[in-house]
Amino acid sequence: MILIALGSNIPGSWGSPRETVERAMRELNRFPLRLIRASTLLITKPFGVLNQPDFVNAVALVETALSPESLMVKLHLIERAAGRRRRKRWGARTLDLDLLVYHGLKRRGASITLKPLRLPHPGIADRRFVLEPIVEVAPKWRHSESYLTAAQLLKKLR
Repeated sequence: MILIALGSNIPGSWGSPRETVERAMRELNRFPLRLIRASTLLITKPFGVLNQPDFVNAVALVETALSPESLMVKLHLIERAAGRRRRKRWGARTLDLDLLVYHGLKRRGASITLKPLRLPHPGIADRRFVLEPIVEVAPKWRHSESYLTAAQLLKKLR
């Protein structure tokens, strides 16, 4: 199972945050990716840096033969096409695509990319805007470290 989080809170070359996330979903269904299921869009308050517009968030369940590193390169290319410029951590952005889960793989070390690829994504258990859509698209998914479902992790957050 491969899960990708999507988020946007400022307009970009693909339109409004909602239009950007919807277009990104279509991009996640182009070879070599195949979109299996997408959550409904969720409007959420910012995480980290609070003084910015609300986000449009979603989670997509995809299939691909790409390695995790190659998938990250593809995700960064999609972000760039949507007008993403990496400036401030947790700041406003036209599009953010995070690889949350890659077939249960656990990875904490360095990768061939500039930033070490950590799997599962270290923020899953702390983010309602990720857990709620996971419950929708992959209700049987379990965190590879805690073995809790997204619903159980969400309950712990509340």
